[in-house]
Parts: sequence; structure tokens; C-alpha cells
Amino acid sequence: MLAETYKNMLGAKSVIREMFAYGSKRGAEIGYENVFDYSLGNPSVPAPPEFTREMIRLLQEESPVTLHGYSPSLGIDSVREAVADSLRRRFGLPYEKQHIFMASGAAGALAHAFRAVTVPGDTILTFAPCFPEYHPYVELTGAKLKVVPADLEAFQVNLEKTEELLTSDVTAVLINTPNNPSGTVYSTKTLKALAELLNRKQREFGHPIYLISDEPYREIVFAGVDAPYVASCYDNTITCYSFSKSVSLPGERIGYVAVSPRCEGASLIADMCGQISRGIGHNCPPSIIQLAVCAVLDITSDLSVYERNAEILYQELKELGFSVVKPGGTFYMFPKALEADSNAFCRKAMEEDLLLVPGDTFGCPGYFRISYCIDTEKVLRSLEAFRRVAARY
Repeated sequence: MLAETYKNMLGAKSVIREMFAYGSKRGAEIGYENVFDYSLGNPSVPAPPEFTREMIRLLQEESPVTLHGYSPSLGIDSVREAVADSLRRRFGLPYEKQHIFMASGAAGALAHAFRAVTVPGDTILTFAPCFPEYHPYVELTGAKLKVVPADLEAFQVNLEKTEELLTSDVTAVLINTPNNPSGTVYSTKTLKALAELLNRKQREFGHPIYLISDEPYREIVFAGVDAPYVASCYDNTITCYSFSKSVSLPGERIGYVAVSPRCEGASLIADMCGQISRGIGHNCPPSIIQLAVCAVLDITSDLSVYERNAEILYQELKELGFSVVKPGGTFYMFPKALEADSNAFCRKAMEEDLLLVPGDTFGCPGYFRISYCIDTEKVLRSLEAFRRVAARY
């Protein structure tokens, strides 16, 4: 008998992926250069040359058995040590190898973190607007996901609603900053206020509340933006990181779990992740990719194009009458649609070959996401399409 849970999910596929598939099909008809595809967060800048050089060096100089063999369950020891050293130097927390677990991107890291600190029936709290895949990520563990309504003024954390929903069954809070889809970076003020609330509730409930920090966009922060390291603000933090965005390696599926050395259970959680892998078939990312990312731990791709694109789009949308919070990082922005039904708005945009993602799937009906990780030249050409859509209203 087929599993009903997964069979039923076929009727609720990712809107983002379906929009991207439509863009590819439409591109075959009219030329992809004529489709203004703002659907998928696929980095548009190349990986740093240091990564490419290291891959070539490894293939030419290292043993094929080493490069293509299994790594230890927690990841290659030298890689874990290098990640811990980078975090220690950059953020001032005393990370060691024992706090690091190598994972298949941020999604793989989250899959382990959720299972490490919840049991079926527990609740994880997160904040709208949020990445829609959080729902299956959490709910297929047996835990429940509760979404705090958005702060629509600035897309910071709605602390009043958070306290209302922070009940004793909540064992973890999931945070994503810089944020997909809003582009907002949670400020030091926001994170300290959230930490104060969580510390108070830990004492009240008599159990730890873990802050799971999903950080694939950590390095994509624009000039002058306050962007604190989350684990510096709250002791019980588990960081889930991906190299997909900062060094443009989404297809390599490489990231890590970093357990704050101040976290309750810090000496156990990474080891537990190795056991969790046995149940979910993870069994560590490719050895050669683990080794190669050591060359880019402290650098990024040239991310300046994202800030340039953000400024162009923000200024144009404001002039066209859109309400939009200026992004502080990532390659997303999240304007309010020009009608209440953002799905209808996005359908009208499709008629102009402008592909936008409705905000309903992110927990914010009436808004839409722009993923502007495309060439600036194409951004500039897309402005006329935005103008034609706005003119309808």
C-alpha cells in the first residue's frame, strides 16, 4: 500500500518549484532571456575561484580512495576542526570539533537539529513570513509547527504574539535571519528581546527551549545593516548553515550543524546527529566537497550584485506605489501586492512574463516574493514589465 502522507503531498507541491518549471517551459517558447524569472533562489554568481582551484588540486594530488570514500558519520575530522576554528575566530565563541556535524546543506542540518531536540508531539515555533518547506521539514518528524503572525511593519519578530504562542509544549524556536522571503535581518534589539523572552520561559517551564538558527544567508548582508551572530545572543542555540548561497554551491549540498558551546547538551548533540543519520539515511555529505569547502570558510563569492539589484528594484517599486520593506540582506524582497489576492496579482504578472511567488505560501497573504539573484542587466529590462503590471491598478 502506498504511504498516504506522501501521496497526499502530491497535490500540494512547492509553488516556487512549479513557478520555476513554468519559467523554463516559457523560456523554451520565447527565449529565457525574455522571461523575467524571479521565482527560485538559485545563486547567479559563480563560486569563488579558490573553490575551483581546490577541487582541481584535490583531484590531481590526493588519493582517489580518500576523495571518494565514505567519511566518518559526523564528517571528516579535519573539516570539522576547520569549521570550528573559523567560527571561533569570526564570532568569538569557543567552538571545538565536538560541536560540529557536517550535513547535506541547511536542509540536512535542520533535519538533524529538529530530531535532536524534539520528540513526536512537541511544538516548534517559527515566524511569518517563513520558508514554506519548514512545514514538511518539521511535521514529518512528528513534531508540530506553529507560525507566529508577521510584523508587517518591519518583518522583525512579533514579540507579543510570540509570547502568546510560546506554551510549555514548545521545545524549540526556529529562526531565519537574514530572512527568506522578506530579506529582513533581525536586529540586535530583536534578538536580545527574543532571548530574554526565551530565558524567562525556560525558567517558567523547567525545560530548555532551543533556538534553531537557519543561516544559509548569513554572509549576504548589505552595507551598514545590524546583523548579529544569533548564537552570541542566546546560549541554547543550534546553528544550521549552508554554503549554497554565500559561495554559490547549492548543487553540492554542503553545510553543517554548529552547536553553541554554551548550549545545554553541547557535548552530546553533534554525536546524536550521527545517530539520527541512521534513521533518516543521511550518512554524511561527499568527502571531496567537505574537503574543498575548507578553502572558502572565510570568504564569499562576489555578492555585490545582490545589493545592486535590491536597490534598483526597491527604488522602482516605491515609485510605482508598492509598499515594500527595504531588504537588509539575502537576494529577496517581499512587497505588498497591489490587490488583496496576491495569487491573482502574480497571475497578472505572468501575462507580462514576470514570474513572482505569491506570499500565501510564506504565511503572508497579500504579499509576493521577488528572488532577484539574476543579472543586473535583466533586472533593468524587467522594470518595464513591473510598470505594465502596476498600470493595471
